[in-house]
Amino acid sequence: MTKVGVIGLGVMGLAMAQNLMRSGFVVHGYDINPTRKKLFKAAKGSVCRSVQALAEKADVLITSLPSAAALMTVCHSLAETQSKKLTVIETSTLPIKEKMAARRLLSQTRMVLLDCPLSGTGSQAQNKDLVVYGSGPSAAFKKVKLVMEGFSRSQFYLGAFGNGMKLKMVANYLVAIHNAATAEALILAERSHLNLDLVLAAIADSAGQSKMWQIRGPRMAAADYSPMMSMHLWQKDMGIISEFVADAGAPSPVFDRVRALYALAYQAGHGDSDSSVIHHLLKSMPISSFNAPLEA
Repeated sequence: MTKVGVIGLGVMGLAMAQNLMRSGFVVHGYDINPTRKKLFKAAKGSVCRSVQALAEKADVLITSLPSAAALMTVCHSLAETQSKKLTVIETSTLPIKEKMAARRLLSQTRMVLLDCPLSGTGSQAQNKDLVVYGSGPSAAFKKVKLVMEGFSRSQFYLGAFGNGMKLKMVANYLVAIHNAATAEALILAERSHLNLDLVLAAIADSAGQSKMWQIRGPRMAAADYSPMMSMHLWQKDMGIISEFVADAGAPSPVFDRVRALYALAYQAGHGDSDSSVIHHLLKSMPISSFNAPLEA
């Protein structure tokens, strides 16, 4: 039986670990946060005292981390373990250059790092409704595909290392726009005196629907901005995408406008709220404020 080690037991990491256990895998976990360890232990997971101890027990590793600094710290710890042939499925949303640095560090060992960011929210992760954008050595990807199937509904192999993050940024680019469009459309429906429950159902069955409409639309209508993806993390992603767009030399007028709105919501003190809080921002701003260009 394949033993999987999950490093980073936040919302995404914990959900993946739980789904892997439901799929029949033995799962060991590690996190620097004692609360996250307790949650994993309560879910019947095996908690390890360190990254090194986890690596010794696992056949495959999954990393789900909040920052490039955290990834490098983990990779330094892995590099210090006794040389063991492991595939590391790196699922975090981080700049490609940072993932490249982590890959170079692990290349000095017998470990192979795969760039495998995920498309999906925390609630989707709990329901195994994630999509893996995998990139790196094809042999390593094929070797761990069954593990990926244990926590996701579909997996795409995209070739060279870093292509996973490129597609993830394209996906999040659309998420940013669709989320804002959902907020605007719901406000329009409400101010047109339509029944929002009917609007949500009717649009979900039309050409105008999107995943953000399905997932965040009902939460916006209920003014529920509890975090599935906090604005703290979302602002990090917005910065990564903006840098990616600039490097690619692609036009982005719609994204640029939307990014400015998210920045306004963040600056208004909504860092702990979900990115759907843009709905609250738009409802509270006077129409006249949208006549002038927004500053990010």
